[in-house]
Amino acid sequence: MNGRSLRADRYMPVYDVYERHETRVAAAAEEAYAALRSFDLSRSRIVRGLFAVRTLPSRLRGNASGAPQGPFLEQALALGWVIFEERPGQELIAGTVTQPWVPVVKFRSVPRDQFAAFAEPGFAKIIWVIAAHPAGPARSVLTTETRVQTTDPASRRKFRGYWLVFGAGIRLIRFLALRLVKRDLARVAPRR
Repeated sequence: MNGRSLRADRYMPVYDVYERHETRVAAAAEEAYAALRSFDLSRSRIVRGLFAVRTLPSRLRGNASGAPQGPFLEQALALGWVIFEERPGQELIAGTVTQPWVPVVKFRSVPRDQFAAFAEPGFAKIIWVIAAHPAGPARSVLTTETRVQTTDPASRRKFRGYWLVFGAGIRLIRFLALRLVKRDLARVAPRR
């Protein structure tokens, strides 16, 4: 149950990049899921710094600010991500189409029923999954999963270059988000 999201296979069964991160937390799955779903990444100085580096080209052109403020999911949806499906308290799958290798990144909303078939050259399709699975009384496992599939060989080459530069930072953001949510839940645990 704690492996790869089988529901995400509906939207992207084959991918160029796959990242999965998990942490065990002292909270019931529904509570842990709610904490991850509403998490504000800008609370982390490291994440704010990583966003500042990544958005520097956009900010120099006057097109973007630093790290998003407020719940990350709300910010992603405002930028063009789409929720494909959600099982409340358990799992959420969202996706977008973009060109992350360009200086000013824009996200393209593609409806869930068109996402798997989207093949316009020059893009990367991205899926992001968050989930919580029960792991005992008042215990659960939180996971994040990211999948990326490019639409043609030229995009694959561009994405590989982008991932070489930014992949470690993206992995760090996932790790930090899970760590901070775990810490938040641990603070609440004694009061339950």
